[in-house]
Amino acid sequence: MRLSNELRFPTLTALGRVFMATPPSLGPLDTQTTDDLPRASASNRRQVEDRLKLHRHHLRADGRDYRVITLRPGTRARFSTNFYHETWHILSDPHGALLLSRLLWGLSFQRQPDTVVVIDRRFIDPNPFDAEQGDPIALVPADLTHLSSRTARHLSRRVAVPGTMSGTVRWHTWSLDVAVNEWRTQRADGTWWRQWRPEEDIRAAEITRLGGLLNVRASSSLLRRWAVYVATMHDYVYGGMSYTELDGPKGEPCRSDGEVQTFHDYHQRVSVARISRREVLAAENTPGEPAELRPLIWSRNDRGHGTHR
Repeated sequence: MRLSNELRFPTLTALGRVFMATPPSLGPLDTQTTDDLPRASASNRRQVEDRLKLHRHHLRADGRDYRVITLRPGTRARFSTNFYHETWHILSDPHGALLLSRLLWGLSFQRQPDTVVVIDRRFIDPNPFDAEQGDPIALVPADLTHLSSRTARHLSRRVAVPGTMSGTVRWHTWSLDVAVNEWRTQRADGTWWRQWRPEEDIRAAEITRLGGLLNVRASSSLLRRWAVYVATMHDYVYGGMSYTELDGPKGEPCRSDGEVQTFHDYHQRVSVARISRREVLAAENTPGEPAELRPLIWSRNDRGHGTHR
């Protein structure tokens, strides 16, 4: 996605002051502490537009200081994950996908090393197919941050611990709207292929399970590509379902494939799968192996509500 120079640096803002998301040479981003911040209304916590309010944690792991960005407790969006057909899936509803696109876009412009966005267990459901518990999700800018398995596990556990939050930030993503509109216009009039765009760097891209987290790692240019695709995935809906692949330019795979998949009735599907799993596990002679258990849950979903993938 080619952007004009004016779109290169969205801002990350503390309440009351505005700071440009600039390279480290121009100084670190600044934020206020939570003691200075008013409580947000429920409507603020549901919105997925520009200037999202997110929480910031300063956590130390393996000798490094990490700046971990998380969703606020009142956030309505929910996600899940599963591994199916050799592909990792991030699962949600259309609202969750829009939030995910904002997180990816804003993260791509960060300049502070060891920054990571974590969607922790508070916002992770069992998956909507067989109700196996999903994994927390780490969005990692490959240009800035490297997570080992041990570090990922430590950060995932710590962000939900009371008292670790050190501030609230504004996540400015106004240029995503411009990029989305440009992409839709060019796609509609058939001119997208005429404009030269630099190839996204996929060398560090990786979607894999790491330390109990689903590690979604990519360069800044690829994060922006994914953000636009996730933001526009609901332009095409089939049977209430939409999906977009997380891959490299020209369909080149990353080290392992990924996909974002949404359902309009995502929350209902999760509820049905939970009930089906509970009923199947309560029956006699229930198989212990997941490969044998899953088809039984899918079948029960189909008989009652039609939620098999």
